[in-house]
Amino acid sequence: MSLAELTVDNVRCIEHADLSLHPRHNLVWGVNGSGKTSVLEAAFLLGRGRSFRTRNSERLIRHGQPQLTVFGRTAGPVPQALGIQVSKAEGTKARIGGVAAGSLTELSQAFPVQVIDPGIHKLVEEGGYRRRRWLDWAVFHVEQSFADHWVRYTRALKQRNAALRTRPEQAPVWDPEVARLGELIADSRGRLLERLQGQWRSTVSSLSGLEVDLHYNRGWSQDSTLVEALKDSRPRDQTRGVTHSGPHRGDVVLRVNGRPARDVLSRGQQKLVAIAMVLAQLYLLQEATQTTPLLLLDDPAAELDGEHLLKFIERVRELQCQLVLTALHPEFRAFGTPDRVFHVEHGVVHGT
Repeated sequence: MSLAELTVDNVRCIEHADLSLHPRHNLVWGVNGSGKTSVLEAAFLLGRGRSFRTRNSERLIRHGQPQLTVFGRTAGPVPQALGIQVSKAEGTKARIGGVAAGSLTELSQAFPVQVIDPGIHKLVEEGGYRRRRWLDWAVFHVEQSFADHWVRYTRALKQRNAALRTRPEQAPVWDPEVARLGELIADSRGRLLERLQGQWRSTVSSLSGLEVDLHYNRGWSQDSTLVEALKDSRPRDQTRGVTHSGPHRGDVVLRVNGRPARDVLSRGQQKLVAIAMVLAQLYLLQEATQTTPLLLLDDPAAELDGEHLLKFIERVRELQCQLVLTALHPEFRAFGTPDRVFHVEHGVVHGT
C-alpha cells in the first residue's frame, strides 16, 4: 500500500504543505532544521497516531497554534482517505474513510507505515516499551483479532489498577478478564516472534555479521498461569497501586553469546541490529499478508559506514516498497534516482 497524497497543517515548523507522492522513491531534502523530518512525522502520524520522535503528540503542534491536522489518501484498487487531528484541548482524533476511528490502533491496520531514523538504536538500547510497540505492530497485521484483544486488555488493566489504588478488595474481580486476554496477547506475540526467526537470522547476519538471539519474555513466570501470577503478586500490586504481571510488562530479549545485546554491542552495532529488526518484520509481513508498508528513512546515511550502508540499501531494495527518505542534498542517490523530489526550506515544501 502506498500513500498518494499528504496534506500537512501546523506540524512543527510546517504551516501548510501538499505533497503528491510517487508510489516508489521519494526524496525530501533540505538543511538541518528546515522541516524535512517533520514531513516524515506527518506521514507516520497517519499510520500510527503518534510521532516516532516523541511520545507527547502535542509537542508536534506548531508554536502558537491550537491544533495540527494531517490528511492523506492511499493508492490502490480501493483508495482510502485518512485524517488525524491533534488538539491541545481535545487530544488526538482520527478518521478512516470519513468515519471516526474507534481507537488509534485502527490506523495501523488501515495504513501500514514503518520508519528507520538516526535514533533507531534505542530499540536495542532502551527498555521494553519500544520493543513491545515494535512487536505489536506486526502482530496487528498478522492476527486480526489482536487489536481487539489489546484494547479490551488495556481497558480491564486500567480498571484493575484503579481498584488497587482506591478499593483493593475489588481488584481480584478483574483478574479473570485480565488473565484471559493477557494470555491471548502473549500467545499471539509468541507465535509472531517464532515465525520471524528465519527472516531475523538472515537479516541480522547479512547486515551486521552478528549472531543475535531474539526471544519473547511474556511478562510473568513461564512456570505459572497469568491468573496464578496475578494472585501471587497481589500484595505488591496493592502496595504500589499497579499490576506487575502481564503482557504490558513483556519484552523482546536480544542476546549475543548469552549476554544482553545492549551491554556488549557498540552504538553502531546496536543501530544495525535495530535496523535488522525492522527489515525482518517487513519481510515477514510481505510474505505472510502481501502487505508492503510505506517505509520512511530519515537521514539513512547517518552513522553507517560505506560497507554497511551498501548492505542496508540492498536489503531495502529487496522490499520494493514505497520510500520517502530525507537527505541534506538533492543529489543523494544511494537508493537510486528518486522518482519525485521535494525541497524543504524554513518549513515550506516545494515539489520539483
